[in-house]
Amino acid sequence: MQTKVIKLAPNRPDIAKINEAAALIDAGGLVAFPTETVYGIACRVKTDSLTRLGKLKGRGPQKHYTLHISQKSDVEKYLPIVGIRAQKLIESAWPGPLTIVFELNAQDIDKQRNILEKQVFENLYKDNSIGIRCPDNPVASMLLEQTHSAVVAPSANITGQPPPTDAESVLAQLSGQIELLLDAGACKYKKSSTVAKIGKKGLEILRPGVYSQTELEAMSEVKFLFVCTGNTCRSPMAEGMFRKYLAKKLQCEVDDLEKNGYKTLSAGVMNMQGNPASAEAIAACAAKGIDIKAHTSRTLSQQLIEESDFVFAMTRMHCERIIALSGEAANKCVLLAENEEIADPIGQPQEVYSNCADLIEKAVKKRIGELVI
Repeated sequence: MQTKVIKLAPNRPDIAKINEAAALIDAGGLVAFPTETVYGIACRVKTDSLTRLGKLKGRGPQKHYTLHISQKSDVEKYLPIVGIRAQKLIESAWPGPLTIVFELNAQDIDKQRNILEKQVFENLYKDNSIGIRCPDNPVASMLLEQTHSAVVAPSANITGQPPPTDAESVLAQLSGQIELLLDAGACKYKKSSTVAKIGKKGLEILRPGVYSQTELEAMSEVKFLFVCTGNTCRSPMAEGMFRKYLAKKLQCEVDDLEKNGYKTLSAGVMNMQGNPASAEAIAACAAKGIDIKAHTSRTLSQQLIEESDFVFAMTRMHCERIIALSGEAANKCVLLAENEEIADPIGQPQEVYSNCADLIEKAVKKRIGELVI
């Protein structure tokens, strides 16, 4: 067999040539193509094609390959539920040089078993997990979009040999063993994608690559922001309670929340920087086993809003002020207690603070219950 080589413009590939390659993949052929990291071998997810791929790569039949998708929204076909931290990582890093291994529970695995073709399910899921990559390369994206099959794409090399970063290196190893090579020049990074596993136990690097552990932790950190007027009563209480119940949901210590990728903050719309929480708010939280004595107030800013993933306001006025500072907040700013405003207890007796704390606690528990971790 002679390997056909098709040259493509890296940023404006010929769609007719892409369609030729896609049809070949759907028919069971093997096609080498560029990504932003290294060249890969596109193979449909059917047992006969995967067996051939395994022999070519020198891998056993037990090997599961990474699914490649053309756009990040395609992940919904393979994951019934995506946790908020995994979703943050998808939004931050895809398309890009990152393979994510997602953990699924038994119920979600059963859902996928019933939805997907048997060969697709059995060859993509292993140990209740699936590896998915969304490459950032025009040729790769177009090719994956035009195929009608689920596609895996390991690096275009024999196992043990260096992954190729240009077409010449692909041919040096695989000439005559694959049907087609799409040549769009050298890859951008010239190194493999990072492989990271994300689940309830946090983020774990399985294979070093373009992204570091530190970069991925920053990309996947989920930030919650609570806003009131002066940041001395309501929002500090909400912040403290949210930390307590989020840690409970994650089954970790409150002090380990940030290590697990979750950050909780509060701020006020008034310029009252550096003030402690009120004595009454401290007492109301202490009665619930929550210590907010170390709290100091901060002033709400556009940057703080835009860095946050969830913004919870005490009143509609606070929502309006938040959106006035940052228009993009309209999609993520909500009242903490849904349709109910939480009134300011400042200047009132301790009983009013305690009642306010009860209302905040009830709202926080509901919001925590809504989160998919």
